[in-house]
Amino acid sequence: MRRSQMIVVVLLSLAVCASAQTADELIAKNLAAKGGLEKIRAIQTVRMTGTQDNGGFKAAVAQENKRPNQVRETFSLQGMTGIQAYDGSAGWAVRPFGGKKDPVLLGEDDLHGLLLDADLDGPLTDYKAKGNTVEYLGMDTVDGDDAYKLKVTLKNGDIIYYYLDPDTYLEIREEFQMFIRGSVREFAQELGSYKPVAGVMFPFSIANGPKNNPDNWSTITYDQIEVNVPLSEADFAVPASLQAPATKKP
Repeated sequence: MRRSQMIVVVLLSLAVCASAQTADELIAKNLAAKGGLEKIRAIQTVRMTGTQDNGGFKAAVAQENKRPNQVRETFSLQGMTGIQAYDGSAGWAVRPFGGKKDPVLLGEDDLHGLLLDADLDGPLTDYKAKGNTVEYLGMDTVDGDDAYKLKVTLKNGDIIYYYLDPDTYLEIREEFQMFIRGSVREFAQELGSYKPVAGVMFPFSIANGPKNNPDNWSTITYDQIEVNVPLSEADFAVPASLQAPATKKP
């Protein structure tokens, strides 16, 4: 190998190491800004309730999480309530707005977003153990302001770009690329109005929608976020009507 080639290889290796180190440093600062791992892991359940504004149409929304990876989300409008939930191994939903009142099982392609919501700590925490990879992509801008940009590739191949505020190190924007049924679906969300709950910072305002069409976004404003509240396993469990009947032994 020529000397010039060797120098290039060494520089590239150093750049990769520096990038990985910077990514880990940013993740550490992000977790510290949220309250630290000890306080984050002390939270066993979360209940969030609020209102979603869809261009003037307002709905009551709620999300409940329970460790290790259970989630239940509800959307109530005009006397009807939609539900989607994940019990740790299977997902299910009730979608009355389409005229279907019976629960249905969710296929793998329908679970991408729900699995993300089920992860109480988020993809950055213990990312290596979860099979995720993280890259630091340098500085970018969000609404004209500087932000650190991280690229997270999930174990399933989906990609999330995190934009961290350079002063607080909290997430202010996230962009998602999900690979569903052979196509890429892109959407984004902006997070704000952070407040501490049991010493951990939560965003009380989340605006989201298609990445390239912010005029069509909806905004969720949480009125209350509670942690370590009692939550029933039955609320997450797949309804009995969807469970396979037990096989009787002869």
